[in-house]
Amino acid sequence: MDSNFEEKKVLITGGLGFIGSNLAIRLAKLGAKITLVDSLIPTYGGNLFNIDPIKDRVRINISDVRDPHSFKYLISGQDYLFNLAGQTSHVDSMENPETDLAINTLAQLQILEACRHYNPDVRIVFASTRQVYGRPLSIPVNEDHPLAPVDLNGVHKLAAEQYHQLFNNIYGIRSVILRLTNTYGPRMRVVDARQTFLGIWIRRVLEGKPILIFGDGEQIRDYNYIDDVVDALLLAANADLCCGEVLNLGSNEAFSLTETANVFKKLVPEGEIEYVPFPQNRLVIDIGDYRADYSRIKARLGWEPKINFEEGLSRTLAYYRENQNKYWESS
Repeated sequence: MDSNFEEKKVLITGGLGFIGSNLAIRLAKLGAKITLVDSLIPTYGGNLFNIDPIKDRVRINISDVRDPHSFKYLISGQDYLFNLAGQTSHVDSMENPETDLAINTLAQLQILEACRHYNPDVRIVFASTRQVYGRPLSIPVNEDHPLAPVDLNGVHKLAAEQYHQLFNNIYGIRSVILRLTNTYGPRMRVVDARQTFLGIWIRRVLEGKPILIFGDGEQIRDYNYIDDVVDALLLAANADLCCGEVLNLGSNEAFSLTETANVFKKLVPEGEIEYVPFPQNRLVIDIGDYRADYSRIKARLGWEPKINFEEGLSRTLAYYRENQNKYWESS
């Protein structure tokens, strides 16, 4: 896997964000020639500090994936496209649906059209979300589970998945789709809950504030540490037998929100937990319990998570203790 990227040209959309920057750091170690595309819109998670370890080894293009003209130029000559840019907030998708549609759906069609016309040989990995399943009918959730998104973010990401599959099947634009669950780790957005609730929990714990749990805390979640997600992205990029397919990521562990908070308390004993009423705008789009079945990607690509939640959270907290001033203003 590692040798496949040496001297290869790689384009990462959302490259200054959480997953994109961690992927770029790994690819730089593998000798890839990397171009990062990011709009640096403040609410979407891009941060120039994210790529500080490799700032002299990457090319940065401050551009919006909604601009089809710039993408024609950017995609030309690339060997790989890691298509990670997106609007991730479920609440924001309901409050500003046209923006979510433009970024998560229309822009994806434009990207694929640019690939078709200007670089049909590029290999694509598209980052989707477990949100496309909606409220699970059974757990663990495999890729054959019915698709019934409960919010517009899920609807738009599902449409983008289907665009990638269609362009793969009709035009031969090789694409693999990964459905991510709660990804966490260094460089994630922690100023609010737009990326994942774990981000704001990390900030609150490090500020000495209580973790706020909505409802009774019994909802089940699974988590993937960022290094494991990067492994999956790199494997998928060269998985010819998986082109046009959807693959779940997942974990060997699952925790209720209360259990998740107790792992925080184990690592930060002075932390407190507070239960608060579920905000109505979040309650109506909450998916309830979720745990992924990742047996398909394990069978096809040999991927499985290596970092357990406690270890990954410990690494993440250490990163933000050291770099807090790069991610939020101290209160």
